[in-house]
Amino acid sequence: MVRAVLFDYGLTLVTFSFPRRELLAALEEVRPWLGAGAPDAATLLRDVLEPLDAGLATLGEDEIDYLDYFARGWRRAGFDLPRDTLYRILDLEQRCWDGAARLAPDATVTLEALRARGLRLGIVSNAPFPPEMLHRQLRRLGLAERVDAAVFSSEIGRRKPAPELYRAALERLGVAPDETLYVGDRLLEDYEGPRRLGMPAVLCTALAREPAPAGVPTIARLSELIGCLDRRRPA
Repeated sequence: MVRAVLFDYGLTLVTFSFPRRELLAALEEVRPWLGAGAPDAATLLRDVLEPLDAGLATLGEDEIDYLDYFARGWRRAGFDLPRDTLYRILDLEQRCWDGAARLAPDATVTLEALRARGLRLGIVSNAPFPPEMLHRQLRRLGLAERVDAAVFSSEIGRRKPAPELYRAALERLGVAPDETLYVGDRLLEDYEGPRRLGMPAVLCTALAREPAPAGVPTIARLSELIGCLDRRRPA
């Protein structure tokens, strides 16, 4: 019997639009911190932030120290910045992404319905950014109050499909793998990885960028979970 549900975050519970205007405004605020002759905001976006964002797709199962990664991006553009300055810049950037995050249309109602059934709920996400910034985003979206635990790879040091991240979430919820349903959008991280630990899993296709392979259980939207779980309950 399912006692808990773990959710992936990006493209499962939330989606993002690229906050170009907000990032440019933030970089204008940053330019005086860079010294005389700093490039314009559009150049900084093109030469620093966009390559950093693109590079995240190449990460493996070991999580990075994001401020070190951030520092390397700025050094490639000619700026060797103190760590406290890098943190201030990153915080401004992440606040832009906070504003660009949008809940899946039925995320809130689904989470509330699951909690009403007495299920434990958690979020498991590959996110290398400082945990305090990530948890701030959850609070802004109203997710922090609707889940019992949220575990990010930057807190654990490992990324899905490595088992440590799933295990940390299971431990915080106090549940076993075989009584926990995992819901996400990606085959390796959100289906194969959980199943290696004995978790049943399903992919939600509503926000997914790639179709699920044939034979993989799917739901078209988060609210379909309610019916799925009702069918799993014993008579």
